[in-house]
Amino acid sequence: MPSKHAVDSSTLPGIIFFAVMKKVIFFLIFPLLFIPSCSKKIDARQTKKEISARKSYGIWTDYFNTVERLKKSAVSEFVNSLSLEERVSQVFIENLTGDTVFQPVEEVRAITENPDDTTPLVPGGYLFFSYNLAPSPEKIMDFTDSIRDFCVERGITPPFLAIDQEGGFVNRLRAVSGPLPSQKRVADNLDVKNAYRLYALQAIQMHSLGFHLNMAPVAEVLSPENESFLSDRSFGDRDTASLYSALCVNAYQNYGVGAVLKHFPGNSNTDPHTGLPEIRLSKEMLDEQLLPFKKCVGKNPAGVLMSHARTSCLDETVPACFSSKWITDELRQNYGFRGIVFSDDIFMGALNKNGYPPEKAVIMAIEAGVNCIMISEKRFGAVAKVLVKKAREDAAFSKMISQSAEKIIEFKIHAKILTLLQKDDGSGYVVAMNGSQQTLHDRLFYFTEARAENIDLYLERFY
Repeated sequence: MPSKHAVDSSTLPGIIFFAVMKKVIFFLIFPLLFIPSCSKKIDARQTKKEISARKSYGIWTDYFNTVERLKKSAVSEFVNSLSLEERVSQVFIENLTGDTVFQPVEEVRAITENPDDTTPLVPGGYLFFSYNLAPSPEKIMDFTDSIRDFCVERGITPPFLAIDQEGGFVNRLRAVSGPLPSQKRVADNLDVKNAYRLYALQAIQMHSLGFHLNMAPVAEVLSPENESFLSDRSFGDRDTASLYSALCVNAYQNYGVGAVLKHFPGNSNTDPHTGLPEIRLSKEMLDEQLLPFKKCVGKNPAGVLMSHARTSCLDETVPACFSSKWITDELRQNYGFRGIVFSDDIFMGALNKNGYPPEKAVIMAIEAGVNCIMISEKRFGAVAKVLVKKAREDAAFSKMISQSAEKIIEFKIHAKILTLLQKDDGSGYVVAMNGSQQTLHDRLFYFTEARAENIDLYLERFY
C-alpha cells in the first residue's frame, strides 16, 4: 500500500521545478526586504561622520583663520607704532659700506626736519656686493652678526640681508662658498634631483653666513630678443626655465633663504644700466614667455623683482617697475602673487636719462605697487625724504607706504629676524626681536659640511 507521502512519478518534475523557483524567488526578494533599511542606517552613520568631520574641519578652519587674523593685526599694530620716517625706511634696500664691523652712514635727521635727531638711519634691507664680503666665512658671519647686534642694542628694526647669487659670473660668494655654475650650465648638466640639491646646498651656505634673501633665480626664458643681454643667466627655453626656476625657488626657501624671481616681465637685448629695454612682443607671445613666472608664483617666492622694460602690448608708456598694469593687474591679481614686489635699481642711468630721476621714480614705484625700492647707493635719505613729504600730504599714499612696510615686516617674521609672541592673556600677538639664533659654531659647521658636498657634486657632474 502506498504511503500517504508517496508522490506520483508523473508529477515529480513539476514539484521539483516549483520548489526550485521558490528558492530562486526567495533569494532574489529577501535581500530587497533589508536593503532599504540597511542603506538608511549606513547613510545615517555616514552622514553623522560627515557632519562630525565638517564640524571639526570648520572649528579648525575658524581657529587658524582667527590666528592668522590676529597675526596680521599684530603686524599692522607694529607698523603703526613706527614713525613715518621709520615706515618709509622699511621700503628701501640699499648697499652698505665695509666688510668687518657695521656702521651706518646716515642719521634719521637726513629725512626729518629735526637737525638734532642723530638716530642711525637703517633701511628695510641691505644688498651685499663683493666688496662687502670678507675672505673667510667666519668674518662674513661676524659682519652680518654685527648688523643685527647694532640694531638690537639701539631698538632699531634689524634689516634683512640680501645677495645676488645667481651663479656663473653673477656669483658674489665665489671666494668662500662651493662652486655655483651659471643657470644655463646647471640646466644643461644636472637632472632635477641634482639641481635641487645644488641649490639647497647653496642655500645652507647663504643662510649660515647670515643672508635671508637671494636675488635669484632669473626666471626669464632665453630668446633671440634677450640672449645677448641674458646669455647663460637664463635656464633656457620656456619648459626648462619653468622647471628649473621652480625647483630653485623650492630649494632656497626650503633651506631658509627667500627667493626673488627676476626680472618681470622680462628684458630685451638692451642693457638696462645704459638704456630702457623695449619688449615688442604681442600679449599672447609675451604670456608664453612669462609662464615660468606664473608657475613659480605658485611656489610662494619671497619676492619678484620688476624690470625697467617697457612693453608695447600692455603698457608702453612707462617701465614695468612704474606700471600698475604689470604690478597690480597682472602680477597681483592675475598671477596671485602675495610676496614683496621689488623695483630694480632706480639709480640705473637708463631711468634718469629717460625722464625718471630718483626723486620721481620712488613715488611712481610706490604708486604702481612696488613694496621695496632698490638703490645701489649707500645713502637713501634724500629720496626717502621725498616719500615722507608725499605721505604727509597724501593719505592714500601714506597707506601704500604702510602696506608695503607690512609686507617687509611679514617677511622678517618669516625669516626669523623678528618674531610673533603671544600676549600673556592670549588675546593676540606682538612683534618682537627674535632671541633664538644659531651659534657661530653651529653655523660654521653647517656651512663647511654643505660646501664640501657642494664641491663633490660640482666635481662629479661638471668634470
